Amino acid sequence: MLLANPTLNSLIKKLWDNFWSGGISNPLTAIEQITYLLFMKRLDDLETKRERDAEFTGEEYASRFSGNYNPYVDETRYPFEIFENPTERENMQIELQNAKKPRSKQELRWNNFKRIAPTDKMLEHVRYNVFPFIRTLNGNTSSFTKQMANAVFIIEKPALLYEAINIIEDIFKEIERDATEKGQAFQDIQGDVYEMLLNEIASAGKNGQFRTPRHIIKLMAELVEPKLGQKIADPACGTGGFLLGAYQYILTDIVRNTDASKLIKDNDGFVRGTISSLINENVKKNLQDNLVGYDFEITMVRLGLMNLMMHGIDEPQIFQKDTLSKGFNEDGIYKVVMANPPFTGSIDKGDINEGLKTPTTKTELLFVERIYNMLAMGGTAAIIVPQGVLFGSGKAFVALRKLLLESTELKAVITMPSGVFKPYAGVSTAILLFTKGGETQNVFFYEMLSDGYSLDDKRSKLDNNSDLQDIVEKYHNREKLNPTDRTAKFFFVPKEEIVENDYDLSLSKYKEEVYEPEEYEHPSKIVNSLQAFELNITKQLKELENIFSENE
Repeated sequence: MLLANPTLNSLIKKLWDNFWSGGISNPLTAIEQITYLLFMKRLDDLETKRERDAEFTGEEYASRFSGNYNPYVDETRYPFEIFENPTERENMQIELQNAKKPRSKQELRWNNFKRIAPTDKMLEHVRYNVFPFIRTLNGNTSSFTKQMANAVFIIEKPALLYEAINIIEDIFKEIERDATEKGQAFQDIQGDVYEMLLNEIASAGKNGQFRTPRHIIKLMAELVEPKLGQKIADPACGTGGFLLGAYQYILTDIVRNTDASKLIKDNDGFVRGTISSLINENVKKNLQDNLVGYDFEITMVRLGLMNLMMHGIDEPQIFQKDTLSKGFNEDGIYKVVMANPPFTGSIDKGDINEGLKTPTTKTELLFVERIYNMLAMGGTAAIIVPQGVLFGSGKAFVALRKLLLESTELKAVITMPSGVFKPYAGVSTAILLFTKGGETQNVFFYEMLSDGYSLDDKRSKLDNNSDLQDIVEKYHNREKLNPTDRTAKFFFVPKEEIVENDYDLSLSKYKEEVYEPEEYEHPSKIVNSLQAFELNITKQLKELENIFSENE
């Protein structure tokens, strides 16, 4: 949708440019501040809708904006002590006390504070009244409030706030227009806009963090097939992309089983049910309770929380925790884990969780074992790993692959081309799929050649050139197909053969390359052709010399 809407693209670029010129140039900081504003706008819109729905149905509804709040007051603006006249001093004191009186929470609504003038008064009100209200929105015991405890509103320039509010207003108007004309749920598009903003975090983090492309997340959800009621986790969740992938897959499955006419096919060929379709409070509560994310970086946790809330999950369960370190104990709980844990990082040996036995400090290996431990018996995981994990000869690499082959049903190894994570990184990666407690017999290998996008930094969408749907179809029908042709893109490899090869899981170890014989002319003919070509060139040069000499 967004790629085809130049107006939204232009507005989002304008928003980023304004923050850059306004002195907030760090992408992660900018997205955090933009998120707060988007959240303020979305909160007001949702409350307005719920109030109208309650009025229409005659039901009671307690708005988040009902009641009063205690306003922030800058007492330096009331210098009553400088007045010698008792009456003036008393009037100033009365004015100060009135300023401190509780005010209606209606003043905290986007549609009210966006009109405050002058702009410096608006900035003061948003910073000291609206933002503290947002930080404690879900009550003192909620995950959201706890993770927002130390959040700071750092917009310093009144003009930047004013301009950002106006651009966000235009963004939401365009979302509404697009939703009306194209029939897509408003909430879906608004979630897409937020995802597009997150795309601006375009540089890998200190520990090799980078966002997973949405179509790869959708692919992994299609392979794992999470179900409503299953406990689902991501131990390195970042902005919450895999949790949203599971959420949207489950909602699509509900729509498929209740009203398939509401299904649509997205740009990547995946069937999708709109978020707002046929979802009741029980389903929403079930999803909120069963989607759990962890990340050690507080900024990513806040972005993840708000990302899920933007998509309609009111009480997201995302926590700031280093899942590799001591003190994390969530073993044997989850039925589904989907993750793209950090590559290239390492952890201090003394900080590694006692339950992790792989002899290494490399995070790309430890996270695979962490995910294995988190799974309940019969639980399934889909993990992105650098391809070095598949064939590394070190003791820890072999031990980890042995764990997967001997203690799980290793279902599939799907290799991906190196450009999939551009512009963040050019590393070659693979998807591992396994079920804890199962028994490996044959491992399904698939060589993804195209994910439907160009493999350069631009990652442009390609027409009818993607393996994604074929991967899903072949994976789910692998037993029936029983693929054995190792010259093809996909095939089975028996466990025994992998064990014999020191648990090597690299596709190149088992794939048979086909070399087509080529016939060439006899060397004497090639030499004759070259000589004839040389004579022809010599002749043409001689003719040119004659022409030049005649004109002198």
